[in-house]
Amino acid sequence: MTVAVAPPPVIVLVRPQLGENIGKAARAMLNFGLTELRLVAPRDGWPNPDAGPAAAGADMVLAEAQVFDSLAEAVADCTTIYATTVRKRGVMKPVLTPEAAARAVHAEAGRSAYIFGAERSGLETDDVALAHAIVTVPINPKFASLNLAQAVILLAYVWSKHAPSEAEGGVALASPPTVPLDPVAPHAELEVLIQHLVRDLDASGYFVPPERTEATLRTLRTALTKTGWSHNDIRMMHGVITSLGRKPRAR
Repeated sequence: MTVAVAPPPVIVLVRPQLGENIGKAARAMLNFGLTELRLVAPRDGWPNPDAGPAAAGADMVLAEAQVFDSLAEAVADCTTIYATTVRKRGVMKPVLTPEAAARAVHAEAGRSAYIFGAERSGLETDDVALAHAIVTVPINPKFASLNLAQAVILLAYVWSKHAPSEAEGGVALASPPTVPLDPVAPHAELEVLIQHLVRDLDASGYFVPPERTEATLRTLRTALTKTGWSHNDIRMMHGVITSLGRKPRAR
């Protein structure tokens, strides 16, 4: 039995000011499988030459971006609209977290839209009045500064966490490939390194006063054995110690 998959949400930027921010928003979208970008009355018109470099390769999002004169036109085909903002005075709407909104978007049969306001002023009260719900990000009240691209990537990421797999008709997302760590070297190699270091420290007069030598060696050994040194780590440190013991080269 095939499970119906809700369409991905539309990202709507209302009166965006800088082309660079539009590009960064497009990059954030494509990171998490969102491709439909709509712009409402961008201040500097569209297309904007500053958007492309900031998109860092998300050119398909910019190329397909649609421009509208009003928010109502931009979301005319959407069944549920989420305004990303703080609660507006005089506007009574359900207030959701990004998680709750993402679950609702995936449960919708129709097209949903996340709308974002201009960089400096955010959404206006009339914009929020058009929405069905408000999405508010819990944030540090002492520094509640979230830029446009950050807001887009946060909502896109949370939406992607609930997205079905590619096999289920959803978006193909994958974690970056893991890189195996170098295996930890046997203790014998570390012991040789410690003795190398102790010899050079002794030759340089490091162990002063002499009666503290034993305690200093214990502290040194404790510090060095805390780290899971690999063979390459130890080889590099031998080189460092040897280099420090040489006379400086003439320049």
